[in-house]
Amino acid sequence: MPAENLKVLNALDVAKTQWYHFTAIVISGMGFFTDAYDLFCISLVTKMLGRIYYQVPGSPKPGSLPPNVSATINGVALCGTLAGQLFFGWLGDKLGRKSVYGATLMLMCICSIGSGLSFGHDAKSVMATLAFFRFWLGFGIGGDYPLSATIMSEYANKKTRGAFVAAVFAMQGFGIMAGGIFAMIISAAFEAKFKAPPYEVDPNGSTVPEADYVWRIIVMVGALPALLTFYWRLKMPETARYTALVAKDAKRAAADMAKVLQTEIQVETKVDQEQKSYGLFSKEFAKRHGLHLLGTTSTWLLLDIAFYSQNLFQKDIFTAVGWIPPAKTMNAIGEVYTIARAQTLIAICSTVPGYWFTVALIDIIGRFAIQLMGFFFMTAFMFALAFAYHHWTLPENRIGFVVMYSLTFFFANFGPNATTFVVPAEIFPARLRSTCHGISAASGKLGAIIGAFGFLYLAQDSDPKKTDAGYPPGIGVKYSLIVLGVVNLLGMLFTFLVPEPKGMSLEDLSGENEDQIEQATA
Repeated sequence: MPAENLKVLNALDVAKTQWYHFTAIVISGMGFFTDAYDLFCISLVTKMLGRIYYQVPGSPKPGSLPPNVSATINGVALCGTLAGQLFFGWLGDKLGRKSVYGATLMLMCICSIGSGLSFGHDAKSVMATLAFFRFWLGFGIGGDYPLSATIMSEYANKKTRGAFVAAVFAMQGFGIMAGGIFAMIISAAFEAKFKAPPYEVDPNGSTVPEADYVWRIIVMVGALPALLTFYWRLKMPETARYTALVAKDAKRAAADMAKVLQTEIQVETKVDQEQKSYGLFSKEFAKRHGLHLLGTTSTWLLLDIAFYSQNLFQKDIFTAVGWIPPAKTMNAIGEVYTIARAQTLIAICSTVPGYWFTVALIDIIGRFAIQLMGFFFMTAFMFALAFAYHHWTLPENRIGFVVMYSLTFFFANFGPNATTFVVPAEIFPARLRSTCHGISAASGKLGAIIGAFGFLYLAQDSDPKKTDAGYPPGIGVKYSLIVLGVVNLLGMLFTFLVPEPKGMSLEDLSGENEDQIEQATA
């Protein structure tokens, strides 16, 4: 029976926006809230970890993480995320989306708590256990990408599908913001209770013993929002598209969706079992979707190189423009507050608005236009920051620098950071949808790893005397920004490989209707 005639799929495509749509957004979105909190909160506490575990007696500067340790702590969760995206993406197509959806959330909860309880008191044991738990935390986070995107895409109607999937992803903005706000609250509370002098006044006294609790609490609290939605994930029915098109059980699909749509759906008793099928590594897939997969993987890769490298030297840019004073003028807990305040301001002013601009406009102007526009403005602002870098770092121009820097984040989120998540959940066949989204997302995390590891070194000053402790000379922030501008320009070009899914049913986009109509008339 042709998929276009399955009543349950038609009912989903034309369904009015109902309460269950918003419930699905919250249930799926809280996973991304947790993802963002867990991935980005580590940047708030790395300076504190350096002070606590790597302080050198008599040093004029506070302790900092050695380059290899810093790269590991910052990057190990990204490596886990990449592996989780591939594994759970594949598993979501093999076992069903719902079957493995709860497992990713529970893994995130356990590993968030484990990260905060990292064993031991010496640097080696604490960093080793922190890295272990953050890898598996990333593994769970990785699974959330293909599963949440695919589930929301397959639940949604074709008119507002883009907005619903983008809204799930937009919860990341609230997660980043919540991480900053919570870190400010905890650090302010501890600083009020355990007062300490700046490092330059008393190097030893500037890091109170209680500071070790601050970073652990910040890291562990990421488990709470995930725990709150775990039960509701288990109660969600399997998506009708997986049940009908992959599991071949149209009767169950109709029954499941009749409950959530609160309407009666005519049940087909038979679905064609001999529908045309092809695998991921087949010539047929390469012919139909090869360029699409190249487009989704390359654009996500290029976007994340730029996006994650910006986050990593964000603190250094804030220092250059005066938002974060020299480390020696602060104590350990006060430094966490100052860094968290800067991150929260960027989230409120650019990150969160950018996500929700995408949600509001994605089904009006389309994915392609938003992605192309985002890459264009990211390129323009990167080059504008780079070529006049000295001008922007002068005290009288520093507010302009922060505005320009914020605009690059705004157009990343009102642009490719959202659309690269949405499109892979729409354009591939149901039996390969989760896998292809996982591959695309994993390509993005490869870009994040390149940005995280590469730019940690690349952005170092070319003068050996001005580099951070333990780092070799790099090309400096100015030339790093030029490199990122070129990366964004390439993203614009590869966007032309990605089709526009706006307003079309998933089966029309993937070609599944054509396949089954051909068989019906053969």
